[in-house]
Amino acid sequence: MEFDLQTIGSQTEAAVSELLQLAALKPGQILVVGCSTSEVRGAKIGSFGSEEIAQTILRSILSLCEPRGVRLAVQCCEHLNRALVVSRQTVGDYRLEEVTVVPVPKAGGALAAVAMKHYSDPVVVEAIQAHAGLDIGGTLIGMHLKHVAVPVRLQQNTIGAAPVIAARTRPKLIGGARAVYSIN
Repeated sequence: MEFDLQTIGSQTEAAVSELLQLAALKPGQILVVGCSTSEVRGAKIGSFGSEEIAQTILRSILSLCEPRGVRLAVQCCEHLNRALVVSRQTVGDYRLEEVTVVPVPKAGGALAAVAMKHYSDPVVVEAIQAHAGLDIGGTLIGMHLKHVAVPVRLQQNTIGAAPVIAARTRPKLIGGARAVYSIN
């Protein structure tokens, strides 16, 4: 499949912009993104990654997250047990545990490899509990979302040939029949 980087960038911005609005992320909160650049190209996940596509997608996401103060966690592929690339500040602020590995395109995925090069002080962690998530191409980000994850249907539901699935989170509702869930 032919791919146009400008279109991929625009589609990414549309999806992320809508998710940030619907999830109402606040400065300091975390957006986890998993991405198969192979799927974006129309190929089977893990078979035909692209650093060019990864750079376009990362740049598009960061252009919306950084001005809002939203932290980005980039999920690696299953070869690195879906570890995540984050900033050192995120590790400190959320008391995450660093692991030792360097994501590369064939073991970690193109987006994680590009994030490692882009961040000024990148760190890889094994797990995170993000406030919202974007799954580009069926990368299974659910393990990295806070409880309770709520599916979000985006108007921009593809990036390139890859399906896009999004989620926001909310606090657990606890109590019983007499519980009250909003302050009047």
